[in-house]
Amino acid sequence: MTDDDRPSPPTSPTSPSLIVLALARQVETRLNAALAPLDLTVGRFGMLGHISAVPGISFSDLARMAGITVQSAHGAVRALVGAGLVRDNTARAGSASAIEITPEGARLLRAAKAALREVDEELFGPDADPIMRRVAETIRAAFTQEP
Repeated sequence: MTDDDRPSPPTSPTSPSLIVLALARQVETRLNAALAPLDLTVGRFGMLGHISAVPGISFSDLARMAGITVQSAHGAVRALVGAGLVRDNTARAGSASAIEITPEGARLLRAAKAALREVDEELFGPDADPIMRRVAETIRAAFTQEP
């Protein structure tokens, strides 16, 4: 990452909220670009990840995990079903859902995870901007559980 690629400092450089928002925007832009050849967005990637992690997940649980409404989860799953990436094993209307990833969805998820690793390497790897490497180290340390 060059100085030109570094996000502009927020108006108040001491505001963690603004710094995190600026960095998140940059990461999301890069990740969306990496996922575009797979016909995925960050949101669809996240949905596939949740569904893969919890086979048979319900719409309510999926919505809770994704931070969206149940109605939005229904729409997202409908699109994923249409693309052949997941299946909804709902027996009938009104019964509990059991959403699961298809083999094609699992293949696409693996490819998306490879794209994510490339973005992580580019933005936070050994050749990345030193500030971004420090950010990654801090994030990893904050979310690594100590024994």
